[in-house]
Amino acid sequence: MRWTRGEATVRQLIAQRRLQRVVGADADGAAWVERARRTAMTARTVADLDPDSAYVLAYDAARQACAALLAHQGLRATSEGGHYVVEEVIRAQFSDFSRTFGTLRRRRNELEYQTIAGDRATPAEVAAALDDAHEIIDAVQRLLPNLGIF
Repeated sequence: MRWTRGEATVRQLIAQRRLQRVVGADADGAAWVERARRTAMTARTVADLDPDSAYVLAYDAARQACAALLAHQGLRATSEGGHYVVEEVIRAQFSDFSRTFGTLRRRRNELEYQTIAGDRATPAEVAAALDDAHEIIDAVQRLLPNLGIF
């Protein structure tokens, strides 16, 4: 069954070439969910040694899970859409965890493209980011069976 919530936004993003359609094996979100779980596990293993990298990996795990939702609908972000288009689609279609994903994405950008010298992820931030990533991954796992090709 096709997910109709946020349909106008998805159509607009396709027309803007920020999203594109995919078919075949690329339209299966299950592999993305497994990848997200592995990435979250990797983040946990480096959390004490390198909190910044662990935070970025926690965000990547959440992004990969969100990409699973797109893939399962036969969609993927283009290089013009990038990470932000994933957030736009998630906000339009699955608002339940879009705020959490947006927060993770923005903090990841702060760590990757520092505007404040010495800004570093704290162990508490990493723990919270990992919890958030796992919640998103679990929510995505529950949603996938309800999605069809857009």
